[in-house]
Amino acid sequence: MTKEELIQKIKDGFILENREDMNDEYCEALKQTLKIVADTELLSVPPLLTVYDEIPILNLKITALAVMQDEIGHAHIAWRLLKDLGEDIESLMFKREPHEWKNPYAFDFKLDHWIEFGVFNAFFDRAGYTLLGDAFRHTSYGPWKRALVKVDKEELFHLRNGEVIMRNAMKHPETAKLVQEAVDWMFLMALEFFGVADHLKKRSAQLEYSLKGSTNDELRQIWLSTAVPFCEKIGVKVPAHYDKETGKYVLDVPFPCKFDPEKKKWLFDQPDTWENVVKRFKDRGPQNKEFVERVQRGYYELEEARKEVV
Repeated sequence: MTKEELIQKIKDGFILENREDMNDEYCEALKQTLKIVADTELLSVPPLLTVYDEIPILNLKITALAVMQDEIGHAHIAWRLLKDLGEDIESLMFKREPHEWKNPYAFDFKLDHWIEFGVFNAFFDRAGYTLLGDAFRHTSYGPWKRALVKVDKEELFHLRNGEVIMRNAMKHPETAKLVQEAVDWMFLMALEFFGVADHLKKRSAQLEYSLKGSTNDELRQIWLSTAVPFCEKIGVKVPAHYDKETGKYVLDVPFPCKFDPEKKKWLFDQPDTWENVVKRFKDRGPQNKEFVERVQRGYYELEEARKEVV
């Protein structure tokens, strides 16, 4: 089947179920997508764990554990689908170097306090809900579409948990200040979550083969359309507003712009390029090595134990 024939079949409603239904380009685009999803889901857990012990209320702790368990489960779904496509899952999970993982740059940072757990959920799980909700509605790969029924509902639960934490924290001056400080660095991180601007995107296979339905910039607008009104409603300042003339959300600061990883602060007086942002992503953040080693630790401890037995 030619590329054009497969694309037309997909436009006509064809749902692919196995490797035999795909051409090589479709398969590679699908695997690339699933690897990013798996890495993102799994490596969302280590930063959340950095503040878990600080959570002051038992019910919130239980909810936090449920969120992290869900994220590991979502990663497991992506790994299983990759295995079905012929990937060596053991190598992907345990043999890659930390900088080779494809999780968002924001996940390479420790959280400063437990309130950031809520902002993390409200912003980054909202991004996950936006991305994976789009995939659920549009993907032409049947096994992933069915799996995303569960993932979609759980990502919504995560972002609602974040909203509850943020809303309650805004009722008290001390914690409201913490919310605002977290939003100040996480807001643009969430927008970077969706990837480079449309005019710079080099690969089109995801859209051509209907692995997703919306472009990066369209997904950013969907995220802004719910995140900005929520923040405005609870009294959190964000660097964006709705422009009635264009019918779009507009940023009030340069985007992209440079970021100081030590201070976790955006340098709004230093606009940047997407090329430099991609380089920053590839260079990884300060806890990249620590967090990847944390998720791989059990594997290598088990390997050492087996050697001792032998």
